[in-house]
Amino acid sequence: MFMKKFTGFTVLCLVAAYIMAGCTAGKTYEYPFLDPSLTPSERAADVVSRLTLEEKVEQMLNKAPAIERLGIPPYDWWNECLHGVARTEYIVTVYPQAIAMAAGWDKNAMLTMGDYTAVEGRAVYNTSSAKGDYSIYHALTYWTPNINIFRDPRWGRGQETYGEDPFLTANLGNHFVRGLQGDDPEYLKAAACAKHFAVHSGPESNRHTFDVTVTSYDLWDTYLPAFQNLVQDADVAGVMCAYNAYEGQPCCGSDKLMLDILRNDWGFTGYVTSDCGAIDNFYKTHKTHPNAPAAAADAVVHGTDVDCGRQAYRGLVEAVKEGLLTEEQVDVSLRRLFEIRFRLGLFDPADKVPFAAIDSTSLRKPAHTAHALKMAQQSIVLLKNDGTLPLKKDALKKIAIVGPNADNPEVQLGNYNGIPEKSYTPLDGLKAKLTGVEIVYEQGCSYTSDSLGGKKVDFQATAAKVKDADVIIFAGGISPRLEGEEMRVSEPGFFGGDRTTILLPRIQTEMMKALKATGKPVIFVMMTGSAIATPWESANVNAIVNAWYGGEYAGTALADILTGDCNPSGHLPVTFYAADSDLPDFEDYSMADRTYKYFRGKALYPFGYGLSYTTFAYEWLEKPAADYPADGTIRFAVNIRNTGERDGDAVSQAYIKYPSGKNYPLKELRAFERKTVAQGGAARWDVAIPVSQLAKWEDAAGKLTIPTGTYSVFVGNDSADEAVTATFEIK
Repeated sequence: MFMKKFTGFTVLCLVAAYIMAGCTAGKTYEYPFLDPSLTPSERAADVVSRLTLEEKVEQMLNKAPAIERLGIPPYDWWNECLHGVARTEYIVTVYPQAIAMAAGWDKNAMLTMGDYTAVEGRAVYNTSSAKGDYSIYHALTYWTPNINIFRDPRWGRGQETYGEDPFLTANLGNHFVRGLQGDDPEYLKAAACAKHFAVHSGPESNRHTFDVTVTSYDLWDTYLPAFQNLVQDADVAGVMCAYNAYEGQPCCGSDKLMLDILRNDWGFTGYVTSDCGAIDNFYKTHKTHPNAPAAAADAVVHGTDVDCGRQAYRGLVEAVKEGLLTEEQVDVSLRRLFEIRFRLGLFDPADKVPFAAIDSTSLRKPAHTAHALKMAQQSIVLLKNDGTLPLKKDALKKIAIVGPNADNPEVQLGNYNGIPEKSYTPLDGLKAKLTGVEIVYEQGCSYTSDSLGGKKVDFQATAAKVKDADVIIFAGGISPRLEGEEMRVSEPGFFGGDRTTILLPRIQTEMMKALKATGKPVIFVMMTGSAIATPWESANVNAIVNAWYGGEYAGTALADILTGDCNPSGHLPVTFYAADSDLPDFEDYSMADRTYKYFRGKALYPFGYGLSYTTFAYEWLEKPAADYPADGTIRFAVNIRNTGERDGDAVSQAYIKYPSGKNYPLKELRAFERKTVAQGGAARWDVAIPVSQLAKWEDAAGKLTIPTGTYSVFVGNDSADEAVTATFEIK
């Protein structure tokens, strides 16, 4: 470890000496890169000019070593904060999984969550670095968010995304990045990184060899918009390039993606990291390069600044000596990397950096944990309800809760997660909420197997144990141990981290059939990171609640929803299909018949869907104008009325339908808003959609152009609810 090696001459002491020397006006710094009055680019240029080629190359590995002679401490670029600070030994706030947060459709909640995560990240970094701990998962460069499009529900990592829609993904990702990076004019609070660039969404089993080819239309309509938004509007600090190849070139060495689009067209000046081991894939699995020097040189030429790995970029020394690239090309990457470190304030006096005083007392502040509970409540989607919900607390004497997710504190934390103080399960939540009610728990069955604890599952025996309950809750679904990143899973219905069927595992349906036969109301609580087809359940159980992987307060939030203390307001960020036959081949990246934008079948539950314990109605206040120019803005206003019997949050959605004649989307989300509307009350929603947002790729023009003709717009509660409609022309 660094601090052991340099006992008596630590980097921290050396940097402190420089800081003390420069605190007084007129004092000079030993090196210009330590002078906070210079710009990050000036400081980066100075420090890079002082490095040997070998030192430069070492700094381009994710685990960059110290440079003792210059007082530069080590730095490991790899950190994660998908839904709260992750993978650290510190006890932190764990928010719902990304797909669950997306179900909240709340941009402001994402902004706040990003801010609170940055605070906890600073607490971890400041506390750790003060102890000389610069190890992995302690830095301020977070490789988050994952803004890939969840194009197929079988993808195990789809849980890490914000769903299937580019517009929703871009908006939620944008607000998360802004919250995480902060609004200080000089310093980043933390550095976000948009991943995985680009055209990446499974299968996990062949991601190191897969070569994706898509039309330019699909590229610009589906796979790039969220990245463009985060780069050009949110000023994201970093981008991670993907494992797979695109049009014959590994993504981290793609002419079109990395040079033409990211650096040249979009003008991205931040840093790019490879996915971990992706440069090794150039010569080991993609077989596009003969060896490490050739692969490393090509990646750097294409703008990949950090190699998350320990092998490939070490070949850069040989690559420079062989003339595969110049040392100046290496310097370009080094300057970008050091600029990020300077923008984070890692070399500056503590009294100058506004976040340097954040310490471990800022972990799990009450505001943070309250926000985690709020986001868990917002994420829960009520899919079906025959009136059984909300439960009538005063009339309940006994509740039974059955199923593999009823009392599993691990499952609700998802993946890429931190460790909370306690993870509240559905059983925990019900016990805390219903203190005067007898609550009986039976696991009943596992996720996929007909054996439990070495014995064959006895459905009838379980049903007999709970048949005298007033209501039976079955908490099932799946688990991050079954779906996730490149996993060794061989359970029925799962392979390599992905799913081979979207149906709920048969064993759970059989369990619910036995419970239904008791004659008691059955509520299916589904925990999952992806869409599950539930044809029998949708037709037969009394209520279905999709609780996702809800974070540390999943059980608390669920109890709030089930009892009516909180009105459900989550809406689906993905389409819930009815059957496997609805899906194209998993490896086909064409968007034909995928997602609500292009799927022509009938969904089990459509994109944007979510029930409430109240109802909402829409009416026009101001319709769109008759026509708009290409540089105009489509403006309209609707009145949202709460026509039910309790207060609730309306998640209003506006969709555009394009002129007929080409393969444009069937419909496309272009605005959304979450508003609290009191029972019997109303709220006004003013919408402004720039016409420029409607541009679509035209091969003949070789660019995005705005289709002319007749459009329509509709507003409602989901993508199938055309509550109010209007037409307009774009000329």
